[in-house]
Amino acid sequence: MSDILKALEAAPNPNIPPLSPGDVVSVHVRIKEGDRERIQEFKGTVIRLRKGGNETSFTVRRIASNGIGVERTFPLRSPRIDKVVVERHSTVRRAQLYFMRGRTGKSARLKQRFN
Repeated sequence: MSDILKALEAAPNPNIPPLSPGDVVSVHVRIKEGDRERIQEFKGTVIRLRKGGNETSFTVRRIASNGIGVERTFPLRSPRIDKVVVERHSTVRRAQLYFMRGRTGKSARLKQRFN
């Protein structure tokens, strides 16, 4: 049975490095508009990682204009993701950083982790 499941799994995207909650990342996504394709950058903090084989995903949160928070979930095995650049690591003590949703300004900062 496990051989069948492994045969159906999508190949991992080699352009995505190992991620952890609290990382500040820049995700470059290929967007299709009509017959043209372009790359759009989404920069923010990883607030959640969901592990589950083929359905593994990560959620990135950023603050848009006027202090409005925007979250976007990306499948880890998606071929639409061009690359992910980890800009900094942060020290966190939780697996899901949902408390960041209620924070703005200086209280939304995380301590940097040097490794």
